[in-house]
Amino acid sequence: MSMKGNRRAFRLIEKMKAPRSLRLSMTALLAAASLTVFTSGCSLLPKEEEALKPPLVKPVQQNLELYEVKRGSIARQLKGSAVFTPAERQELSFKESGGRLKELIVNLGDTVKPGDAVAKIEAGDLEIRLQQQRLTVEKARILLEQTVEQQSGDAKAIRLKTIDLESAQLQLTNLEEQLKRTTLVSTIGGVVTFIASLQAGDSVQAYSTVVGISNPKKVNLVYESSSGNDLAGVEVGMEVSFNYREKEYKGAVLQTPATAPMGNAAAGNKALQEKNAKSIYFSIPNPPEDASLGSSVYFTLTLEMKDNALVVPRGALRSYGGRNYVQILEGQSRKEVDVEQGIVTQTDVEIRQGLKEGQKIIISN
Repeated sequence: MSMKGNRRAFRLIEKMKAPRSLRLSMTALLAAASLTVFTSGCSLLPKEEEALKPPLVKPVQQNLELYEVKRGSIARQLKGSAVFTPAERQELSFKESGGRLKELIVNLGDTVKPGDAVAKIEAGDLEIRLQQQRLTVEKARILLEQTVEQQSGDAKAIRLKTIDLESAQLQLTNLEEQLKRTTLVSTIGGVVTFIASLQAGDSVQAYSTVVGISNPKKVNLVYESSSGNDLAGVEVGMEVSFNYREKEYKGAVLQTPATAPMGNAAAGNKALQEKNAKSIYFSIPNPPEDASLGSSVYFTLTLEMKDNALVVPRGALRSYGGRNYVQILEGQSRKEVDVEQGIVTQTDVEIRQGLKEGQKIIISN
């Protein structure tokens, strides 16, 4: 019975017209019943569960990749593709500014011989002046001859006419040189590999290359890196191997950024200077007969090499704050060991100090 029902029963007993003793007995019985119900109801509540003990966690077993330190050979190499470039090349340019281009006589790919004209600038009235001066020289020569014949004993008169002839001849020579400078002439035989972007009438700058001639029978190889830093350690004379159409050829380093010429063709040529700063040139004494200018060849250049060295995978070397170290396994524990590195390649590292052959180092965990 609920508490509300009990209260109603108590009020009903009080209103009954029954002897007081009977009502007291009924009230006592009702109170006892309510107490029984209350205590029995409490016994129906769920008992508090005991706290569970935490499960035992087994330690995670680490799967370590180990490497046993061994001795072997290691080499740092530079590899890439080099391009055949002419070993003999002539850059032709006019020696004075202010002239205007008259014509380009040759085209790219043309074959020229020594002495062939390749370009001309306008000469103006120079040819007429030259012709007039030739006549002046001829006239002076005739007058000198007449003076010698007519006044054979007058030394002064003969000397004056001689001076006139020499002066006229000097002027003629000067005009001939001026006319000669209006024409570019090749001094080597070869192929036209460069022509400046000039049109007839364009102004010509002094010492600016107009035509480039290359000798296809004398070639070198050039490798241009993305950065000059990649060429650190390259020195003139180092041996290099080439692979061209599955055949091996030998050569040597001919020029490095440190030995690139700074004068002559490179002077004032910013593009050439920038190229030389990140390029190396190779000589190849016996080039392939079918090699052509511009074709490429794969090369391998050994910069450093050491045999019987302690070599570990590069991934095992760790660096922090200028410190180089590896982790070794001692029993079930790992330990950090400082090392001194030597030759470093893309895959391996030479360890000069800090490790011994046979030690096990941790590559990854």
